[in-house]
Amino acid sequence: MTKKGFTQPTLDNQMLETLQERARIARGDILTMTTLAGCGHPGGSMSSIDMYITLFACAGVSPDQPHDPDRDRIVISHGHTSPGAYAALAGTGFFDINEVFSGFRYPGSIYEGHVERCVPGIEWGTGNLGQGLSAGCGFAMAARLKNKNYHTYVVMGDGEQQKGQITEARRFAVKYKLSNITVLVDLNNLQISGDRLEVMPQNISENFRSDGWNVVEIDGHNIQEIYAAVYAARQDSSAPTAIIARTVMGKGVSFMENVAKYHGVALNDEQYAQACGELSIANELEQYRQKRTSQPPVLTEAHSDCSGNAAQLNPGTPIVYESDKKTDNRSAFGNALKSLAEANKDSADSVMAVFDCDLAGSVKTNGFQSVLPDNFIQVGIQEHSTATIAGAMSIEGITTYFADFGVFGVCETYNQHRLNDINHSNLKLVCTHVGYDVGEDGKTHQCIDYIGLFQNIFGFKTVVPADPNQTDKITRYISTTDGNFFMGMGRSKIPTIVDDKGAPFFGDSYTFEYGKIDTIRQGSDAVIMTCGGMLFRAVEACNALKDQGISVRVLNVSCPKDIEIEVLREAAQTGLIVTYEDHNVHTGLGTIIADNLVANNIACRLIKLGVTDYGFSGSPDVLFSANGLDSASLARTIKEALA
Repeated sequence: MTKKGFTQPTLDNQMLETLQERARIARGDILTMTTLAGCGHPGGSMSSIDMYITLFACAGVSPDQPHDPDRDRIVISHGHTSPGAYAALAGTGFFDINEVFSGFRYPGSIYEGHVERCVPGIEWGTGNLGQGLSAGCGFAMAARLKNKNYHTYVVMGDGEQQKGQITEARRFAVKYKLSNITVLVDLNNLQISGDRLEVMPQNISENFRSDGWNVVEIDGHNIQEIYAAVYAARQDSSAPTAIIARTVMGKGVSFMENVAKYHGVALNDEQYAQACGELSIANELEQYRQKRTSQPPVLTEAHSDCSGNAAQLNPGTPIVYESDKKTDNRSAFGNALKSLAEANKDSADSVMAVFDCDLAGSVKTNGFQSVLPDNFIQVGIQEHSTATIAGAMSIEGITTYFADFGVFGVCETYNQHRLNDINHSNLKLVCTHVGYDVGEDGKTHQCIDYIGLFQNIFGFKTVVPADPNQTDKITRYISTTDGNFFMGMGRSKIPTIVDDKGAPFFGDSYTFEYGKIDTIRQGSDAVIMTCGGMLFRAVEACNALKDQGISVRVLNVSCPKDIEIEVLREAAQTGLIVTYEDHNVHTGLGTIIADNLVANNIACRLIKLGVTDYGFSGSPDVLFSANGLDSASLARTIKEALA
């Protein structure tokens, strides 16, 4: 069991002296690692170090059990102060400081320029400023859903308070009464461009107070004050607490203090020697330099440390949609999600959570809400923070869904999902209203870049279901499979895809296999490769061409990031492949197929049909027709190509 800290109102004199000495040594360690690397952020690390030393020494964390599920969570939001975090962690026994001297900012080392989860004691990799508080909210909310009593601490810079995402996270913490989270803001009043109040003035304390936080202002270099403020925050269950710590950039070295330059500039050898004298630190720089050169650190692969709890969900019983009725995929998702909630609501080991941004009725998560109201988390119109909160929660053994419209859940929050992926989250991102299938809302709401954007995020798997039956099966699959998934679907009701005999193709006998391409219709003259709500239109075109004596194969590519090469080779043998999508024609399925053809030396004529410009307001059918993407246009293109 991890030790529990902050149990007494104040530190005894012996512990206080120990931490003060540890902070002095850590300042020297900060300068050693940054000078060796020739780069880094020493100034802010030295202004934050007293908070880091206090937290890692006194919070409920232990180097012997860095992944204890009952440990406190300490989030470093201003990740560029990694030298301070590494120095404090090493001083607390999480690893040897000599490893950091050899590895800081060295290619392949875990001790990167910004903190990463692969470092023991680091809970969330940051660097994109403004996201740490959201991650902390995710951890704090996870504690509530899993009935854990750990506390979450978020250490932040003052410059990053200018980020709007922090405002979103502040409101979230107050709405959900997250008194189990404490923020410490390093108020050194300097950022890269100089004086914070000149770059972008703001009243940080009043910002927190106005959103309902308890606010305490302290001397951020007085370890006793830091400890006492954190202790008091842990005792107060009325609201979350923000500790505003007045600090000095470069604290401890005279020529660095209050100089903005040292935010991101390392010392040269002469300056380092002077600093060592002021800190009473032995100057062993050359020794460390030789070791760093002659014995570079072993390349270390980052670990994911995902709990795997998602795979423990009971998948429930699939729902089959018959062929005589149209249903929208989003409703099928909602029905499947509700079914999963009902199948797992009484299991303490299979916790689910759904995040919504004021769209429950449209993204169909209200059924889940009716079954597990306490696990339905309404965040309002705050997509950036929601993406990060959900991502952080997902690494805590909670199967976590973030459901939204495509333009909000994909386009608007791309950076948040990229950082989620870097942190090896286990998020199920489900977006409706993608492609042209939004209709009258117009071009601002037509997400025509969802495939292309997630093609750039290495760990996310993309799935695009073709009809309600496949949507049901995919929802259950991603819910019981570890890893990040994006599932995209349109808005409209669409037909059930049927086989040659008129039975539901994705019915009882169908099992979803990630990466498998489904052959919906056989044909030898040409092949249509498509996905999502375009599949039924492709079948319509296939039927029309069949009446004209043209045999066309129809393939459903529901996993566009991972293509079955042998199926592609077989398709190429017809001599013509047509990709068909309501996605940007330059970055979607067609481009992926083209890349795979070239990479595998497969010769075939390829025609890419997709979105070539922003759409306008109008029904999906009108949009498809106006842009040459209706089934008649598809059939005509194939016929002309074969003429």
